[in-house]
Amino acid sequence: MAKDSLTSVKKTVVSISKKEIIIDRSPVISKKFKPNFKEKYSDNKFIYEQKVAEKGIWDRFLEWLSYWFKKIFGLSDGVSRDYVNITLRTIAILIVIYVIYVIVKLTLNKEGQWIFGKSTTKKVISYDDIEQNLKYVDFEKLTQETIASGNYRLAIRYYYLWTLKKMSEKTIIDWHPDKTNTDYLYEIQNKTLKNHFSYLSYLYNYIWYGEFDMDETTFTKVKLTFETALQAIKNE
Repeated sequence: MAKDSLTSVKKTVVSISKKEIIIDRSPVISKKFKPNFKEKYSDNKFIYEQKVAEKGIWDRFLEWLSYWFKKIFGLSDGVSRDYVNITLRTIAILIVIYVIYVIVKLTLNKEGQWIFGKSTTKKVISYDDIEQNLKYVDFEKLTQETIASGNYRLAIRYYYLWTLKKMSEKTIIDWHPDKTNTDYLYEIQNKTLKNHFSYLSYLYNYIWYGEFDMDETTFTKVKLTFETALQAIKNE
């Protein structure tokens, strides 16, 4: 009886097993990953381990400074960091301004001209040294400025010195600050120019040394006399 019962159980198990096993005979389709699929998972959301950057000397200095700002003024962490940034920027701007000032100071000479600028033969000459340095003076500009200021006596002085300069450039005279008008008259060979210069010397001595006070009308006449002489020298 026991054998029959065991045989019956085995048959039942085999029967159940055969019913439950289903064989899938459908074709297997393999899937492939898209090219560069890793790029989709490369942003920060998919990075689970991140290294904390080591703090440098400057970062530690800023933290130290922020700490003292917070401690002294009773500020919060954020406000103290903002104050530190503002303070450092202000100091940096002041340093830049100071460096620019020093550079400008070092590259300008006493006359306010650039040391490393374009070289020139013109010099800044004081009023007292003009007669000693005729060749460096722009008398055309100087007389125009003096006339515009209304100082007619001084303008006549400049016209006279301008005449000496032009005669010297034309080698009509050998100019020297210690020479007199009479010395120059002996040197002038052209009779017309000699007459011009003789009259100009008379006007100059009378107006400048005689402290003759001229109005605009009188000055215009004297100015024309000097300009006529200058043109004659130019044509020589």
